[in-house]
Amino acid sequence: MTAAPTLTDRNWRLSPSVSLRPEPFGALAYDFHTRQLSFLKTPQLAAVVEDLGTAGTVGDALARAGVDPAHHDAYLIALRSLAGQGILQETTA
Repeated sequence: MTAAPTLTDRNWRLSPSVSLRPEPFGALAYDFHTRQLSFLKTPQLAAVVEDLGTAGTVGDALARAGVDPAHHDAYLIALRSLAGQGILQETTA
């Protein structure tokens, strides 16, 4: 039996209805369908979110953005929150 993939092993991307606007603090994510505005509170989190579509997995995006492994849990919490809001969506590999 194969274990279910962890969040870091999954493929995610920015939802097609969402636009990111870079800001000094990180970025603003605006969903044109729900009119929801979300704040990405650090430039590094914004880099991870921007890179999700091309990085392959969440773990790859974290590594490419230079996120310290000691901080992965905090980033995964933020990414789960963004996914729960519809800002991110899971894709098939």
